[in-house]
Amino acid sequence: VQLQASGGGLVQAGGSLRLSCAASVNIFTIKSVNWYRQAPGKQREFVAGIIRDGTTNVADSMKGRFAISTDNAKNTVYLQMDNLRPEDTAVYLCNAVDQTPRGTTFNFWGQGTLVTVSS
Repeated sequence: VQLQASGGGLVQAGGSLRLSCAASVNIFTIKSVNWYRQAPGKQREFVAGIIRDGTTNVADSMKGRFAISTDNAKNTVYLQMDNLRPEDTAVYLCNAVDQTPRGTTFNFWGQGTLVTVSS
């Protein structure tokens, strides 16, 4: 699975961005597609994810501001980010988790897209 993340940029606090993660396969053949972020000097953290049955999950600290959605025809997962804050500044990474019938799990990562929120 290859993942291409895009949509990052510089935005003022309170603004919005929509990130895209384009997958090389039908996203609903994958166990889950997720967004993580990593700020300088901090650990990578989970942002949002969607699993094969369409169930979505957003990290508690971002609920109400971030939302994850898909365009199945484009094999793309979106992360809509509203009311951005300077602390949202990070590299946002697209991740896909797949699993074989025997239960072996594989993780795939895109290259990341930088989001910078100015105060």
